[in-house]
Amino acid sequence: MKFPTRSIFLSLALLSCGISFAALAVGRVSVRVPVDPTTGRTTEQSNIVNRLTEDNRTGHIAHFYVLSPESGQALIYSTVKGKVTSSGKRLTPRTTVEKYDCGKDCVHYEGQRVVIGGAEYITTEILQDDGTYGNSVPYLYWFDAQGRYHQHFFTEGQVIHISAQPLAQTSVVLNLSQ
Repeated sequence: MKFPTRSIFLSLALLSCGISFAALAVGRVSVRVPVDPTTGRTTEQSNIVNRLTEDNRTGHIAHFYVLSPESGQALIYSTVKGKVTSSGKRLTPRTTVEKYDCGKDCVHYEGQRVVIGGAEYITTEILQDDGTYGNSVPYLYWFDAQGRYHQHFFTEGQVIHISAQPLAQTSVVLNLSQ
């Protein structure tokens, strides 16, 4: 009878690293998501397309609210011409990398070529669907049953809501005493 030494050593090594055998048995699962036959897109893809379309519609006016998390009252209200943009968004990448020589008649690039101020740079950042670099503040967005767009932000002590139509509010309170 042959003793399975390799299996025992592998088992002991995995156990000493805190890796369970059950973790090794878990595999990747994929789900086939149905698409709308008229667009060829999933609901998630359609939401992204519709958000980008709505945000970039000429003459777009939105309604911006800062809501009190305690009372739900609007503390600040404003119309928005165009869209609200996060300060993390930029027209140029924040990071660039050097190109390097890899031999005669060969230059290797690690990333995408961009021109900033007339000079060519390389970046590993990817231009996003809206034509910008950088991150937005995390938020939820949706289209209501009437097709109106809504964004909802959760920040430190304030609730931000942006919509295509005014919210039904009985009063607007701006408390600057605190």
